[in-house]
This record gives sequence, structure tokens and C-alpha cells, in this order.
Amino acid sequence: MVLNTEFRADPEWAEAQDAADPLQALRHEFLVPPHGDGEQTYLVGNSLGLQPRGVRQALLDELDDWARLGVEGHLHARHPWLPYHAEVRNGLAAVVGAEPVEVVAMNSLTVNLHLLLVSFYRPTSDRHAILIERHAFPSDRDLASSQIRYHGYDPAQALIELDPDEPGGALSMSAIERALVEHGKSIALVLLPGVQYLTGQAFDLAAITRLAHAQGCMVGFDLAHAAGNLDLALHDAGCDFAAWCSYKYLNAGPGAVAGAFVHARHARAKLPRFEGWWGRNEETRFQMQPAFDPAAGADAWQLSNPPILALAPLRVSLDLFQRAGGMTSLRAKSRRLTAYLAWLIETRLADKLEILTPSAPDRRGAQLSVRVRAGRDAGKSLFDHLVAQGVLGDWREPDVMRIAPTPLYNSFADCLRYATAVQAWPGIR
Repeated sequence: MVLNTEFRADPEWAEAQDAADPLQALRHEFLVPPHGDGEQTYLVGNSLGLQPRGVRQALLDELDDWARLGVEGHLHARHPWLPYHAEVRNGLAAVVGAEPVEVVAMNSLTVNLHLLLVSFYRPTSDRHAILIERHAFPSDRDLASSQIRYHGYDPAQALIELDPDEPGGALSMSAIERALVEHGKSIALVLLPGVQYLTGQAFDLAAITRLAHAQGCMVGFDLAHAAGNLDLALHDAGCDFAAWCSYKYLNAGPGAVAGAFVHARHARAKLPRFEGWWGRNEETRFQMQPAFDPAAGADAWQLSNPPILALAPLRVSLDLFQRAGGMTSLRAKSRRLTAYLAWLIETRLADKLEILTPSAPDRRGAQLSVRVRAGRDAGKSLFDHLVAQGVLGDWREPDVMRIAPTPLYNSFADCLRYATAVQAWPGIR
């Protein structure tokens, strides 16, 4: 039970908290979908972030520059296309806690993970296993299994899956440590999420990295639900690589260009990789020499020139992260918003909903995953009721509803509207 005598479940209290919120003005920088004569209560930034208002003009500017400049836009556009990916480098580095040389915006999430596994999953006859979680997002399981098969091994033996061992489906650090002690000498790669997509559990990246490195394993993270959500400190965590999408908390639009991190200690390492000309040293790239001269850092994993129309929304969104004061201030608001939502559920809705996400603030981000106590059919009924009321979360099979008050644009009033709508649900008729 979340016991917080400060919280109150009335509109006046929620409105007062929002009025005192120094980040509240950022909500007006986003387009909230309509519902009736007002706005949706949009609590699904963990699935697709809202559109920043500045995106439309940013895209029109690029289209206008293309129209008036043609190929000269590579050098003379308002945001020149040739170095465009560098415009988001510092913003990405700040959001994920990395050095600028360690990050790059490119491709999509699973493509980036495959490219990084070419370098960091180097199986041998004695050490060829990959450690993942039992309920990993299907794409992560697919990529790990296919990489194992590609190298001539059998996922039935070489894919080690961690079973959840805590209430709600969470996975303890002791379970991870036990698996690494038991199997560490056969594990080539540990591949875990920053935030588990179904339960909302946040993982301790630094602790996992220390344990895995002590066993001689490479370590990478899928940060799809963590980038823009947690204060990650990737460089200090010491993992070898990570990748993330940009359409959730980073608000860069459906199918947005993704990101990748390679730790600075690998910046000039001679690693195997799939190569393409945009991964070449930019000082010699256009000399068209036959030998691959890699760029330093994460840039070396690029294959092709950057997609300008996909990068423009990310540039706009990252500017808003900077205006917010970065992840430290956003995370502080997020902790408070999510704590309020948890308090509302546990004090007003405990007869209807069970929270699956760990209660400790450092073991969760913005997302709370809940299960309807009356079962899956009741859960679907509640979800449909909420949608009809203009309160949007998302549903994940078999029976989980995910609710994520996102600090860039959500409010205490949004959390209260969710609780009020659940209270008004009549149940299965």
C-alpha cells in the first residue's frame, strides 16, 4: 500500500499541483488528441509519444529547403543535411547519460541491435549462450534466437531465459546474479531491457553490467521503454552497447529513427561490424577510397546517410527535453506523478485493480502495469469503457493494462481523471 497523507483525490488538489509544476507549460508544446469538446486523457506515451507542436513546421522547413535548394540542401539548408545527424547527438547523449561520441541516431531499434550484435556477440564453442528474460519483448527474443542460429548454434540450448521470481512478474537482482554464477562461463552476451515492457519494471543497468563483466560476458540493453523515461547514466553504467526507439518517450513519431550507444572504451577498437560508407571517418568519406576507415565511436556503426525527414521530429523533441532541464528534472516529476497514480489505485481502486509494477521508485519509471482483479474479460471491458470516456492507456495480452503519466505533458489532473473513470466503470454487465 502506498501511504502518502500529502496526496488527495479531489480536482482542486490536483489542479493546485499542476499550477505549481514548473514543467506544466511544456504540455502546451504537444498536440493532445481531441475527445468530444475537449482533449483525451492521454496516458500512453510508453507506446507512442504525442506530437510536439513544432514538428509540423520543422518538416515543412525541410520540404521547402528541398524545393528551393535541391541537392545544395546538403550544405545550405537551414539545418544542413550532410551533418544533420550531429544536430541530435548532444541531445541524445544528455537524455541517455552518455558522451556525445557514444551515441548515434540511425535505423530502427531491432536493426540497430542486430548490427551491434555483429560486433558484441562473438560466440565460441565454449561460450555461445545469450541470456535474456523469459518474457522478453518478442523482437528481442527473435533477434537473439536468429543470431544464435546464424552462428550455427541451437537456441534450445544456447538461449538462457530468466524466469520472473517476484510478485507481478518482476525479476530480482538475485535471480540475475544466480543465473550469471551458474551459467556465466558459457554466456557470451547478456541482453536485457532497461524497462520491462509488460510489467514496467526498471532494471539496475550498472549492477547488471558489473555482474556480467565479472563473468566475462558482453552486456547490452534494449532501452525501448527506458530512453526518455529513466535517468540512465549509460556511460557510467559501463555496458558495452545499447539501443532504443524514439517514438515512445522521445516523441519523434511513429516508426521514428532509433538510437544506438557504444561505450567510449570501444570507440576505436577493431571490432567486426557490418560496414557502410556513412560509418567511415567523415574527414575521408568523400575521397571514395576502397579501404574502410571507420569513424570514431558509435558513428562507425552507421550504414547510410541519415533520413532527414525522420530526424527533424527528433530534433524538435530533444529541444523540449533541454527546455525541461533534462532527465533529472523530468524524472523528479515522473516519480511524483507515478506515485500519485499508484496512491489513487491503491486507496481508491484496490477492489478493482492490482498493480504489477514494483512499488520502489528506483525499480519503475513512468509506467504502471495493472491487472483487473475480475479477470481478462473484465479487463477488456474496463479498457473499452476507458476509451469511450476518452482515457487512453494500452492493452497487452494476456491481461495487462499499461498506464504511463509522461512528465513532459501529463498532469496530476490526468491521473485523477483516470481514477475517476475507473471508479465509474459498472463492471461486466
